[in-house]
Amino acid sequence: MIKLVVATRNKKKLREIKDILKGIKIELVSLDSYEDVPRVLENGKSFQENAVKKAVKMARFTGELCLGEDSGLCVDVLDGAPGIYSARFSGRDKSDLKNNLKLLRLLKGLPQKKRKAYYVCAVALADKSGLLGVVEGRCSGLIAFEPKGSAGFGYDPLFYIHKHKKTFAQLGEKIKHKMSHRYHALKKAKQVVRKYIVNRLAC
Repeated sequence: MIKLVVATRNKKKLREIKDILKGIKIELVSLDSYEDVPRVLENGKSFQENAVKKAVKMARFTGELCLGEDSGLCVDVLDGAPGIYSARFSGRDKSDLKNNLKLLRLLKGLPQKKRKAYYVCAVALADKSGLLGVVEGRCSGLIAFEPKGSAGFGYDPLFYIHKHKKTFAQLGEKIKHKMSHRYHALKKAKQVVRKYIVNRLAC
């Protein structure tokens, strides 16, 4: 069976990726399966650049098919911030809670119509020969006035979906994983993986 290495140690993110990629016959593992993993400097100017760097570097290191992913939240009134800095928005001592609180402070007093935002997810796939493809997915919503819900991670307690009248953290994994930015990106990435498997089996 072909192995797919997801270039992350984030267990919640890995679980979400596994759930969305169900149905493909691959052995999916994270970087926790390897020792002395080289650091990837996420200094790209876009989500796609960072995703490509992760996928290509980890594919060279592991010798396996690798999936690099970079995602974040973009708020319209903040000119797209926190954007590629989403995970480290609150500084060196970052945490999901601190990131959320900083975002709320920046949006304090703004009405709902000025709290539009969208999640972005870029997914890159590479093997030891190089980059195979890169895709992107998005999901639009609003920033809530306060955190709600206990599911998910990152900005999910603040990311409000008007259609459901709930945040991602309130919706839970079953619904979120069928509409999220990561879902839309990985749905496209599935086609790249399937093509890769067919080509490998034909060799």
